[in-house]
Amino acid sequence: MNGTRETIPVVPKALLGSFILVTTLFALWGFANDITNPLVRAFKEVFPGLTNAQSSWIQGAFYGGYATMAIPAALFIRKFSYKAGILLGLALYATGALLFIPAAVTKEFIWFPISLYVLTFGLAFLETTANPFILSMGDEKTATQRLNLAQAFNPIGSLCGMVVASKLILAKLWVTEFRNTEIAAHPEYKEMLPSVVDGKIAEAMAAFRDTHPEQFLSHQTGDLNIIRNPYAAIGILVAAVFVVFLVKKMPRVGGHDEAIHPLQTARQLFGIPRWWTGVIAQMFYVAAQITCWTYVIHYAMTNVGLSIDTAQNYNIAAMCIFLVSRFVCTFLLKYFSPGHLLMTLSLVAAGLVLGVIFLQNHAGLLCLVAVSGCMSLMFPTIYGIALDGMGQEAKLASAGLVFAIVGGAWMPLMMGGMIDHGDYHLGGLTLTSVSASFVMPLVCFVVIAIYGWMTIHVFRPSSETKKA
Repeated sequence: MNGTRETIPVVPKALLGSFILVTTLFALWGFANDITNPLVRAFKEVFPGLTNAQSSWIQGAFYGGYATMAIPAALFIRKFSYKAGILLGLALYATGALLFIPAAVTKEFIWFPISLYVLTFGLAFLETTANPFILSMGDEKTATQRLNLAQAFNPIGSLCGMVVASKLILAKLWVTEFRNTEIAAHPEYKEMLPSVVDGKIAEAMAAFRDTHPEQFLSHQTGDLNIIRNPYAAIGILVAAVFVVFLVKKMPRVGGHDEAIHPLQTARQLFGIPRWWTGVIAQMFYVAAQITCWTYVIHYAMTNVGLSIDTAQNYNIAAMCIFLVSRFVCTFLLKYFSPGHLLMTLSLVAAGLVLGVIFLQNHAGLLCLVAVSGCMSLMFPTIYGIALDGMGQEAKLASAGLVFAIVGGAWMPLMMGGMIDHGDYHLGGLTLTSVSASFVMPLVCFVVIAIYGWMTIHVFRPSSETKKA
C-alpha cells in the first residue's frame, strides 16, 4: 500500500467536531428510510382495497421527493452554504413528519404519500449537502474512506427505524392481530402454500370490512394513530437538531459561488464518463436496496408463511449485517481499490438474488438477508468514485447522484405490479409472483458490477491507487 496514504488522517482534528455533527444526519435519514419501508405492506393491510402497486406509492412518493428536490437543493447550497442547506433540509424533514398527524385524522391513504413526499424534500437537501460536505472535510485521497465512515452511521439510524417499525408499529397493529387470529382459527392453512394463505386472509379482511364497517373503521383509526406516533416524535427530534445546527458554527470548506451556470456545468459533467455512469449505477443501486428491504416482508409472508411483525425481524437482521459490513468494508478499502470491491460484492449479491428467486423458501429468505452484507459498500463507494476530483463542481455533481435515488421510486412500483400479476411459470417450474419480481434487483446488481469493472479498466478515478 502507498506509504503516503497511511500518514494522511481520514478526518483532520480541526474538523472532527463538525464531521461528527454532520454524521448524525446520516443516521436521521437512515431512520426515515427504514421506518418507511415496512409501511408498503402495512398500508396494504390497513387499507384492504389497495393493490400491491398502489401501496407501493409510499416508496414512489418517498423517493420521488428526492428526484424533485435534488437539483434545486444543489443550486441552493452552491448559492449559499452547506449549513444553509442543512437547516432547510431539517425544516422540511420535520414538517413532513409532523404532517402525519393531520394525515391520520383524514383516514385517507393519499395523504400519507403526500406527507412523505414533503419529508423527502428535506432528505434531498440533507443528502445533497452532507455527502459532498463530508468529502470536502480532508484530503481527496481519503475522501471515499471518509464517506464510507460517515455512511457507516446511516445503518445505525436505519436499524433504529426498523426496530421502531417492528416493535412500535407492526406488532401493535390490529391487522396483525387479525391475521394471527385467522391463522389460529384455520388449522387447514398449515397444509396450504403460504401464498394461498396470504390471499385467503386478505379476503377475510375485506369481508370483515364490508360486514362490520363501524368496527373496522374503529380499528383502522387505531392503526393509523399507531403509524402516526413515531413520525410525530421524529418530527420533534429533527426540530431540536435544527436548533443545534442553527447555533453551531460550521466550517466553510469548499466555499460557495455567487455565479451559478447550471447548464454549462451540466455540459461539463456529462463530459465526464466516470460521473454520468456513476449516476446510472447509483440509480440501479438505490432501486436494488429499496426493493430488497421493502419486499423482504412480502417474501417472508408469501413464501415462508410468517406474520408481518415476524417478517420484519428479518429486515432487522439484514440491517445488522449491513451495519457490520459497512465498518468491515471501510477497513478493506485500506487494502483494496473501491472498484474491485464494488465489482466483487455486486457479483456476490447477484448470486444470492438467484437463490432468492429460485429457492422460494426459508433458505431463499436467508439469501435475501445476506444480500445486505454486499450492499453496504455500494452507495458511498459509487458516490466517492463518481465525485473523485470534482472540487467545487461536487455540489452540483452530487445533485445528480441524489437525483439517482429516484431509482427507489420507480422500481418498487414495477415490482408491486409484478406481484399483483400472479404466479409465473417457467416450463415445469412455478415461481410465486414475489419470487419472480426479484429479477429486477438481479439486473441492478449486474449493472453495478459493470460500473465497478469500468472503474478498474476504463476511466480509473485518480483516487484509485495500486495496492502492493
